[in-house]
Amino acid sequence: MRRLLFWLLLFALPSTQAAEELRLTNGEWAPYLGAQLPHHGIASRIVAEAFALEGIEVRWEFHPWARSLLLAERGDRHGSAVWLSSPHRKETFFVSDPILDSTYYLFHRKDRPLHWESIEDLAGLRLGATTGYDYGEPFQRAEAQQSLQIRRLGSDLLGFRQLLAGRLDAFPMDKVVGFDLLHEQFSSAERARLSFHPRPLRSDSLHLLLSRRIPQNADYMLRFNAGLARLRESGKVSQYLLEAQRPLSLGR
Repeated sequence: MRRLLFWLLLFALPSTQAAEELRLTNGEWAPYLGAQLPHHGIASRIVAEAFALEGIEVRWEFHPWARSLLLAERGDRHGSAVWLSSPHRKETFFVSDPILDSTYYLFHRKDRPLHWESIEDLAGLRLGATTGYDYGEPFQRAEAQQSLQIRRLGSDLLGFRQLLAGRLDAFPMDKVVGFDLLHEQFSSAERARLSFHPRPLRSDSLHLLLSRRIPQNADYMLRFNAGLARLRESGKVSQYLLEAQRPLSLGR
């Protein structure tokens, strides 16, 4: 009887087994990523909820982008979100299925219309770009060959300010990120002075990276992709991405 009571009490006790936890690095790129944003941003929410569906908890750390990538690459953290995929990164990381798409456009002032079909058409224009950002192979090659006049700046915010001030003719930005920044940092009158050319400068998918230096990450990536597929099938990924978008009219 005592033995039976012992086993009944044992199974009645709540489990003390700790949940699986991953430490992921992150950076500031509103509305997708941000330490002070709800759910740490839309992309962070997608990553965390996809893992949660597989019983894994995410603990986010926010650092400058270069440090975030280095910590993950060295295996000091499990991984980092969200990044472009490349052959080099596939050697260092397990790369997830696409989480979201990022499309860059050239913003310009409405009183200075922009017309271009190819990178060569941008020659002679004063172009801005943010330090450390990759704007696609044609743009990067033209910059390296100095066939374009490109001024690298410390932030996207500074790029928009110089664009409005007339010190730049065009500035490339992810459209969703650009609209969010304009709504957060600029007046409706300032937004009304800007537009963007409909031809994309670059369009790519963004991914979760998990370090290959941590053997368990191979399994974690399989589980993440499974959770992401389930989250996408539920309609929540589309819902979250839609919630991230500001009105398309810059003047509002």
